[in-house]
Amino acid sequence: IVVVTVVTIILVVLGFVISNRRKQKQEMDLPTESVQFDLKTIESATSNFSERNKLGKGGFGEVYKGMLMNGTEIAVKRLSKTSGQGEVEFKNEVVVVAKLQHINLVRLLGFSLQGEEKLLVYEFVSNKSLDYFLFDPTKRNQLDWTMRRNIIGGITRGILYLHQDSRLKI
Repeated sequence: IVVVTVVTIILVVLGFVISNRRKQKQEMDLPTESVQFDLKTIESATSNFSERNKLGKGGFGEVYKGMLMNGTEIAVKRLSKTSGQGEVEFKNEVVVVAKLQHINLVRLLGFSLQGEEKLLVYEFVSNKSLDYFLFDPTKRNQLDWTMRRNIIGGITRGILYLHQDSRLKI
């Protein structure tokens, strides 16, 4: 009786472990809500990543403005080849960002993963970054205290969503 009970418990635990691994593996697959773009499509949309379409540069790469053939404006994050981010990490980022949907978060439209190129395609937001207004002596006057309070509230709601309310806790 003891041996049968121990074997049964081991089989049940083993079943849970296998089931959890299958779920994790399925979550690693790229989401169907996001579109996988062809590299040529993104190159065409950004005029081959031209300097005049460059919106900025961060620690993870450069961001370019683009226009798809259907007229949709996009922002393309071209991940740095020296970032050390591999294909698995890139796919994880796509999965996480695609599942996060909130009014105060920029929406991921798709991605491209071809050879060394790792690209994230976001909706284009035309109002520039907040630091553009805060640190420019003439532009900062456009932000009155009511607008600043609304911006702070929006940022707070976005962070609260990421930490407490989203399906994926960040």
